[in-house]
Amino acid sequence: MGLALALGLGSGPGAGQPLPAASSGDVRRLERRWNELDRQIRALEELLPAESEPLKGGAPADPSLPPPDTAPLPPLALPQAGSLREGQPQALSLEQTLAIGFANSPTLQARREEVAAALAELQSQMGTYWPRLSAYAAGGTDQASTSFFSPTGTGTLFAPSNPLFIPPGGRGSLNSNANGVATGLQLRYELLDFARTPKARAALASLRSSRLAYADGLRRLQLSLSESYYQLQRADQLVRIREAVVRNDLLILQDSLDLKQAGLVPRLDVLRRQAIEADGQEQLIAALADQAIARRRLAALLNLPPQLTPAAGDPIRLQPRWPLDLEASLVASYRDNPELEALLATREALLQQKDAVAAGLLPKLSLFASAGASASNANNWNVRVADGGCCGATVATSLNTYGSDWSVGLAVSWLLFDAGTTRGQARALARRGAAVAQQVAAQRNDIRLRIEQAFFGHEASLARLVAARRGVKASLEAFRDARLRYQAGLSNELDLSNTQERLISSLVQRLEATVNVNITYAQLLRELLPMPTDPEAPVPSRLQWTP
Repeated sequence: MGLALALGLGSGPGAGQPLPAASSGDVRRLERRWNELDRQIRALEELLPAESEPLKGGAPADPSLPPPDTAPLPPLALPQAGSLREGQPQALSLEQTLAIGFANSPTLQARREEVAAALAELQSQMGTYWPRLSAYAAGGTDQASTSFFSPTGTGTLFAPSNPLFIPPGGRGSLNSNANGVATGLQLRYELLDFARTPKARAALASLRSSRLAYADGLRRLQLSLSESYYQLQRADQLVRIREAVVRNDLLILQDSLDLKQAGLVPRLDVLRRQAIEADGQEQLIAALADQAIARRRLAALLNLPPQLTPAAGDPIRLQPRWPLDLEASLVASYRDNPELEALLATREALLQQKDAVAAGLLPKLSLFASAGASASNANNWNVRVADGGCCGATVATSLNTYGSDWSVGLAVSWLLFDAGTTRGQARALARRGAAVAQQVAAQRNDIRLRIEQAFFGHEASLARLVAARRGVKASLEAFRDARLRYQAGLSNELDLSNTQERLISSLVQRLEATVNVNITYAQLLRELLPMPTDPEAPVPSRLQWTP
């Protein structure tokens, strides 16, 4: 690619006018620069493989090997200063990202705990169908000092020699203590309780609602993880493009400086190239910042240890065209949709709770039985009498008693009046159920809107990708032609700069279109991808959906 001919620039002397000839040393230096520029252009072209190939990505992740220690911190722990140092980025595939996210997500773990709590509540309500058996035991001691005084006595009723005789003004006192213990069993069984069955059905509906909310949480997390992973791939690819642009800008700037030193270009071209190179550096810095943010956003979703930074290990692979048309997608999204089914289960739970509250106005029939034994010991001491004695009874110094008892029977309770409290609670629950029904209608409309937005966005992104591929191909050829014309003196540096800017814009547009195809595919999956409702069941990590 010799430069023996003089370079003519539109910004310099007029076309066709003679220009100073470059020296042989300048020619060899410029030849090396242009050869390096050719290599940079080929590097840009390698970022754009054939349509059947995926876009190149970062270091591939080995799916056969488990990722490093990705166990999160305990929920209540805070990271220490030493653990916040960012380590070497760990390449993760999309499947590994989904698997780690499904295992580590605190939001998803909270939904698992809610399912476990709802199951425990159902087990609690089922226990009300069985009798309740309890044991009791009591024991204690007390001590008292007692004084007696009879102002009138019983002299007229008994002879003075009678033990029951009490003279007027007779007095007496004693100290006593008592020890007692009692133990037994009590049985109670609700034979008739109209609130028991509605409460159990409400707990069952709440459990179903929690499980469906868990399945919907899996769909939401799949979308969030997919979007974050695709955005990280976009950020990585954009950094590569900006780095290639900066390298090209530095080469062209050095060419412009060499040409100016040889007297072949004016100072204006050099200043313009310096401004373009500075703008490229600024865009590279912004792309690196976006890459770091995208990595931390994905790390937060994955709930990774603080020192672990994820990196996209998969190349950018284009998802296939969505297999359903819009109408079929809408019909499939409404069928077995956990988001809608969870609301319907919530409404069912509220209506069953209303029935349980209303049953509080109905009678209850219970069987009760108990059996027990008791024992006591009483001691009296320091017995004293005065003024003839008091109070006509024999005082035992120690007395032990034993006993046993049992009982069985039926109990009926019926709330006759509560000033409308129970009926008001039942009406409130019925209104809440009606409100949830309106939420179902609103959610149904939201699902349709999300499906339509994702479907139209998917189709538009595929069309944009086709146009972007054509634009990249044309822009790349235009950049090569502009470079050759620039070398031959048939165009100026401004034309070359504009053509390069158009090429970079086409590269970015193709990248955006490719990522948007994948994101809209994931958005459609969010509405249709089957997910398990049992937290113990395995979760699929492949993002493909077939009718």
